[in-house]
Amino acid sequence: MTFGEVELLRDLDRQDGWVLSKDGVPQSYVDLQDPTFLDFEYVRLMADVIDLLPEGPLSCVHVGGGACTIPRYLAATRPGSRHIVIEPDGLLVNLVREQLDLRSVPRLKVIVAGGREGTAKVWDDSADLVVLDAFTGATMPVELATAEYMGDLARVLRPDGTLLINMADGKGLAFAKRLLATVCDAFRHVALLAEPGIMRGRRFGNLIVAASRTELPLDLLSRRAAGGLTQARCVHGETLQNFIGGAYPIKDGDAVLAPVPPPAVFG
Repeated sequence: MTFGEVELLRDLDRQDGWVLSKDGVPQSYVDLQDPTFLDFEYVRLMADVIDLLPEGPLSCVHVGGGACTIPRYLAATRPGSRHIVIEPDGLLVNLVREQLDLRSVPRLKVIVAGGREGTAKVWDDSADLVVLDAFTGATMPVELATAEYMGDLARVLRPDGTLLINMADGKGLAFAKRLLATVCDAFRHVALLAEPGIMRGRRFGNLIVAASRTELPLDLLSRRAAGGLTQARCVHGETLQNFIGGAYPIKDGDAVLAPVPPPAVFG
């Protein structure tokens, strides 16, 4: 099914699996019968962080909706969790609601707005978890990577809340380093999770940032990441500062080149 530039493709290997693609780039995977099945490696890394948060339901804000993979996962693994999903594409929201049974996810509210506009409507100190997973094609919008926006996300989070960011970068990782410098200015505790080849800048791919004003469960996180299919690395502390090097935080109005994937990445 095509909806403007959005495609919904059935997974031939899993009866209830669906891939949501936008502009030819796979954005989300959901299994409607088993929301704990996470097909994309970077989503599994995000789930590793989420699983290590204190037990019980979470109050969550998701910037970037897609097919709502993480809200579905949380509804299954932490019943009673509440979700605000901020997604600018109203037609996409309708498609996911109708075709991918979004109504089955309890306590989920969608704000149809851009990331910054939608976040501004969320109450202070109201979220245990903020998931920033917003993409235009294969790149993260630069306006969602600035110090000003990180400050607004920090406002929304409770003092012990956790921010999770999905970004993509390639050779040299210039964007990733600047985004990490920005996050480190706003949050005291930061960790970077990625497959070793991506972490070294050898190939284009997804990197996950976890940030909090309180300590992150770094030892457990390192073990979980290393134990997954791709044996991802978890970098933090002095090693992370060395990774960032002299990169500057991103401010509103800075001329920042968002990374563009090589043509062959998505076939």
